[in-house]
Amino acid sequence: MARKVVDEPSEDLVANAKRERAERRGPFARIALFIRQVMAELRKVVTPTRRELFSYTGVVLVFVIIMMGIVYGLDYLFGWGVSWVFGDGSFSG
Repeated sequence: MARKVVDEPSEDLVANAKRERAERRGPFARIALFIRQVMAELRKVVTPTRRELFSYTGVVLVFVIIMMGIVYGLDYLFGWGVSWVFGDGSFSG
């Protein structure tokens, strides 16, 4: 199971951002700050284990198959209804 990480910025990151915001920085310094903050956030990312990855993939595939069935059923039902209302009433699918 993936460990739980609270999505809060660290105190030093906030302090650095406030300090650097107080000082007027040029465009390159702001880009560098942005990249440092992105890297700090990427260090917080937890990758799933192999077992979790297969589990998540299975859940997504089952959901997609169920949704395909629902859409197919509604398409068939509406096609039959339109054929019945505007056509001769015979619908072959």
